[in-house]
Amino acid sequence: MTASQYRRYYKYLAEHVITPFYHIRLEAIRSLKLSDILKRKNPYLFKAKNIELAGDLVKGIVDAFLSSHEETIFGNLLEGFAIYVSGNLYGGVKSELKSVDLEFARDGVYYIVGIKSGTNWGNSDQINRMRDNFKLAKKILQERGTKNKIVAVNGCIYGKDRSPLKKHVDPDKQYYKYAGQEFWHFISGDDNLYREIITPIDKEARQKDEAFKKVYAAKINEMTQEFTANFMTLDNQIDWLKLIDYVSKRD
Repeated sequence: MTASQYRRYYKYLAEHVITPFYHIRLEAIRSLKLSDILKRKNPYLFKAKNIELAGDLVKGIVDAFLSSHEETIFGNLLEGFAIYVSGNLYGGVKSELKSVDLEFARDGVYYIVGIKSGTNWGNSDQINRMRDNFKLAKKILQERGTKNKIVAVNGCIYGKDRSPLKKHVDPDKQYYKYAGQEFWHFISGDDNLYREIITPIDKEARQKDEAFKKVYAAKINEMTQEFTANFMTLDNQIDWLKLIDYVSKRD
């Protein structure tokens, strides 16, 4: 990979991954309401962790919400980067086929790629559905006139999979699973791209994180005040029964 290519990739990551990620994070934290996130989290779990401070409980709930929310957002943005890289190198395009995010041709093979964040993304039913959709995608592409051999790939942005070929009695449901370094090499032909991605992420995150931290701290303090006003006993202990009723009692 040339220095100029890396510069283009750095620019894309800064403008189309990190910048929108922090914008979405800020909007998400600003719009959070205590009433919404309390009902989405398991109060029994927080009680089992013996949380006694209102601030710790609120912070734990907010952090759990943001973590699951951000994993999805960042994965989708990096999916866009993978499509961008493939588009630059091989004319890859975003797919509209079910379970397929990217299509591109290389060396006489037509690849259909479903991109996920990590390797443990789905249960057996979800994986079987992906296999079914890969088979359907091959049929649709062949009907559209694709003559090349069609190979299905489940690409994972991070992680490892030491047995990439996922066999099946139906060959049209067979696919390869490439994760982490193997995935980024498959997309780009560059064995170091998986490491180079971190460079612009580190630089841009340092610049944007301070603004997020201020908004985050203000939201935690605001929600802690609201929680204290509504879910504390007269002797300033968390009222777990009231909290459980709020989350689970029938209307």
